[in-house]
Amino acid sequence: MTVKRKVLLIVLAVGALFAGAAGFVLGRYYIDNKKPNFSKKYVLYVRPDMTVAEVMDSLQTGAGTLRSKSVERAFAEMETVTRMKPGRYVVDSTCTSIYVARMLVYGWQTPQNMTLSGTLRKKDRIAQRISSQMMVDSASVAEALNDEAFLAEYGFTPENVFALIIPDTYEMYWTASVKDIFDRFKKEYDAFWTPEREEKAKVQGLTPLEVSVMASIVSGETLKSFEYPIIAGVYLNRYKKGMKLQADPTIAFCYDYTLDRILKKHLTVDSPYNTYKHVGLPPAPINVPPKACLEAVLNPQRHNYIYFCASPAFDGTHNFAVGYNEHLKNARAFQRELTARRKAKAAVK
Repeated sequence: MTVKRKVLLIVLAVGALFAGAAGFVLGRYYIDNKKPNFSKKYVLYVRPDMTVAEVMDSLQTGAGTLRSKSVERAFAEMETVTRMKPGRYVVDSTCTSIYVARMLVYGWQTPQNMTLSGTLRKKDRIAQRISSQMMVDSASVAEALNDEAFLAEYGFTPENVFALIIPDTYEMYWTASVKDIFDRFKKEYDAFWTPEREEKAKVQGLTPLEVSVMASIVSGETLKSFEYPIIAGVYLNRYKKGMKLQADPTIAFCYDYTLDRILKKHLTVDSPYNTYKHVGLPPAPINVPPKACLEAVLNPQRHNYIYFCASPAFDGTHNFAVGYNEHLKNARAFQRELTARRKAKAAVK
């Protein structure tokens, strides 16, 4: 073999090695940067104390990682160990390894829906509801709900803070701080209280805070939304006549919602929230009223009803009355049915 031929073979061999190496590098680049590496959609929650290994395990379990070595290379390239940010990240079957690594490093979160709805009448439960959907812990939220200086920044107090919260679904980043959450509450509160709604409140002789107080009583009276405007009308009729509101939900509030039934002895409780003893509205809302209850107070049904009691149909509705004698008739009908049901229940036992 001539020297020239040997040199040519060496050059070809070296070229082949370089080509193979280049192909290997390009192949890895393609796999890591261009080829999707996950088999299903997955919401990845990265907490501040999580390690990269835990994140990769979570991806493997939840997103169905197809090539774990590709994820390892991408995470190493992006220095994910030291640069990873907490957050809520959505990974799906179109994501490449490098894209997921960049998401974590640059904090490309997908917003979280924080929903506040249903019965919201205790601060600790509200804190738990928020904490169950966001990264903040319930203790921090509960502390904020009772922090006089913090709430003063929003124009509220620990006593009337229920009025600040307008129940809704809020789109927020999962990592939002307690302050971020309350900033959003204030933004939605201000958006709700338009000049038109403020004018409607004035027509009823109420301030926005008083509307919230009245709405919280309406919310405590019924779970039937179609009754909200009727019951709002009843309480507004009493309020405008200077009558005591005599609202059972305010008594329940006085006992921190621990009563199974409200009895006559409970109506004498010494509290400014006892509407059986004091004329006018309580000092603050007794729960977080739904938007529909706020709207019911602003747009009540016009009628002359002063009284109402539970329907003997036991379907959650109420019977309404203009006069006291009619109300007594409705109340006796309910009591008869209640007694009959108790006797029937006892007979079965």
